[in-house]
Amino acid sequence: MSAITVETLTKEFGDVRALDSLSLTVEDGEIFGFLGPNGAGKSTMINILLDFVRPTAGEVTVLGMDAQEESKAIRQRLGVLPEGFTTYDRLTGVQHLEFAIESKDTDADPLALLDRVGLTAEEGNRKTGGYSKGMAQRLLFAMALVGDPDMLILDEPSTGLDPNGAREMRELIREENARGTTVFFSSHILEQVEAVCDRVGIIRQGEMVAVDSVSGLRDSVSTSGRLEIQVDYVTDDALDALRAVDGVGTVEALETVDGGGATVSVETEGSKTAVLSALENEGITVEDFTTAEASLEDVFAEYTGGSR
Repeated sequence: MSAITVETLTKEFGDVRALDSLSLTVEDGEIFGFLGPNGAGKSTMINILLDFVRPTAGEVTVLGMDAQEESKAIRQRLGVLPEGFTTYDRLTGVQHLEFAIESKDTDADPLALLDRVGLTAEEGNRKTGGYSKGMAQRLLFAMALVGDPDMLILDEPSTGLDPNGAREMRELIREENARGTTVFFSSHILEQVEAVCDRVGIIRQGEMVAVDSVSGLRDSVSTSGRLEIQVDYVTDDALDALRAVDGVGTVEALETVDGGGATVSVETEGSKTAVLSALENEGITVEDFTTAEASLEDVFAEYTGGSR
């Protein structure tokens, strides 16, 4: 069973179409990254999953249930960390958790939840007005874990965190996923998504423009890169053959190694396999090569027209 299934989802606000025939599947047990520039429709999508907003057209199921018809049952099995949610300064961490436990009608242990996110009992009994940003985010994550949800929906969970706090948040997400929890992770922070997600979906102007693993997305875009190729020898004819390959720019024999070997540097926006094949077709043996890998930021820019 898929954790989330979205079919031709459309949402209009007056004359504005926030989502346009969007289709998406999130598999049970995966960490799925949902990426898009501001205004792309990420928040609208999450609000529909939670039944805070009703779609104009299309179908949405969450954990095998209709997102609108069975929203109450769905919420009992979800944990949500919304974007921009803050703690109440005059309440302790334990009081926050007690509220969440009562809301979900469970008998969870607040201290056990604090420990699960790396907060001590002493910290839990302090008022949250004295919490750091990282401690507050840990507490909010603990509230999302009340009732041991089957799926977590995390909307910008690392916003405002320093690098250490962001790393700790990634570790918490991985730990919960290892327990079998599906994670739907919406963010515009590319590094966070790249570091933790199994697959990534990119949304632009309400449409899904790409869904794949990070490595698959890298392979799908034509980004300029540099190949440095170790060969047994190189000739002028071989260098000319490289320059004739589609997408190839600068070609240079960098150095000659004792024994007749050489290193060839090639800048290309096209197929790297075609570059290697061109050398082999000239009778030259490719002994090794290295390549600069496209980052998720490169991929994101390719699919969204450079917008962040």
